[in-house]
Amino acid sequence: MRRPHYRHSLASRVTLLTTMAVGAAIALMALAAYTTVRIQLTNSLDESLRERARAAIKSSEGLATLTKQKVPLWVFGAADVRIVFVDTFSGVMSADPAMAQAIGPPEITVAKSFEPSFSARTVVVDGTRFRMVAVSARDGHDALVLAQSLAPTERMLDRLGLIALLFGLGGMIAAAVAGWGVARNGLRPVRQLTEAAETVARTGQLVPIPVEGNDEIARLSRAFNAMLTSLSAAQVAQRQLVADAGHELRTPLTSLRTNLDLLVQAGGSDRLTQAARDELLEDVRGQINEMTTLIGDLVELAREDPSVFAAEDVDLAMVAEAAVTRVRRRAPGLNFDVHLEPWWVHGDSAALERAITNLLDNAAKWSPPGGTVTARLKDGTLLVADEGKGISPRDLPLVFDRFYRSPDARAMPGSGLGLSIVQSVADRHGGIVRAGTGPGGGAGFWFTIPGTRGSEAQPTRT
Repeated sequence: MRRPHYRHSLASRVTLLTTMAVGAAIALMALAAYTTVRIQLTNSLDESLRERARAAIKSSEGLATLTKQKVPLWVFGAADVRIVFVDTFSGVMSADPAMAQAIGPPEITVAKSFEPSFSARTVVVDGTRFRMVAVSARDGHDALVLAQSLAPTERMLDRLGLIALLFGLGGMIAAAVAGWGVARNGLRPVRQLTEAAETVARTGQLVPIPVEGNDEIARLSRAFNAMLTSLSAAQVAQRQLVADAGHELRTPLTSLRTNLDLLVQAGGSDRLTQAARDELLEDVRGQINEMTTLIGDLVELAREDPSVFAAEDVDLAMVAEAAVTRVRRRAPGLNFDVHLEPWWVHGDSAALERAITNLLDNAAKWSPPGGTVTARLKDGTLLVADEGKGISPRDLPLVFDRFYRSPDARAMPGSGLGLSIVQSVADRHGGIVRAGTGPGGGAGFWFTIPGTRGSEAQPTRT
């Protein structure tokens, strides 16, 4: 089941996260400012009350003469100051009995102190919060306590909190609007990419999207365009493979159908001699073999995952020797000049043997009667050359293309897939294959597979 926050669009999630982040930042800043101002105001009030108390004590001869009737108003500097006298012998004296009852251990401790000391705390009297400051009179048995209402301070703090709240809400709204705008603007390439992918899925049209900038979205767009290009190339190659396969299969099928029709029409009559009948049957057998080879080549080239194969440590020289033995039986009228040095590779011996066999079959096909096919393996490179007329410069870049056959080869047997299979096998084994002119002037193919040298060379010459 999908998580709830994944049901919304990416833009709405970005906007929500931006708003939450800005709201949290504003809340923390407002809390820090509110706390700082509250502490600063409280400290300022404490310092003001202490200074007033010290001035009152200093302006009189101790608290013995400082009674509530003799205390001048200017000493305290405000009409809302409550005065309490604490005498450890006489008790607590104040014109406000409720305030006198608020005196507690901190003020008694200050009154008993022989050193200058003070205390400050918040008390609640008749539902009103007061800041109470006690200052010792330096005689060790009395103290002057001043208390001032916190109502003005709290009203100011309430206004400060309301202003912070309003500014915070405004900031969150502005952040939400800005976040939505940034999300819509910043995610526009993502929407274009999404629309392009949906168009490809709906219509199959592999049209690249325009790329702007050089950020991560642009890199993603370029990767998407590269994927579309690869997919388009794969589709073209697939259509070409199907078209070429249909074309190549049509010729042997037509010839096979014609020969079979002749055999059926002749039936048991004497219109066909035994020699002609045998010739038709041999032709049918050859066409079936040609189709079998063609279908096998097509299956080899159309494998879904050609990178997966049965890999093992094999000696490329032994694989090449087995391929030479097979081709020698097919071309008894040719000579084979073979020189193979051990070269160990990690790969599919069957695929390697088929690729080398294709190279040797190609050389045997183009060699003149009595000619020599050369096969030399040294340092991981197998050279296969013939004594034919070679590859023309016009055909050289195309010899490894699927179904490509030069004008001179169209009258000869073959499907045009053998060299494509050689290149496919080389690619699967991390190697390369190239074509050119061999030592004898004919066609030459260099088939290179990475590996390691054998313990010693074992040349073979026939």
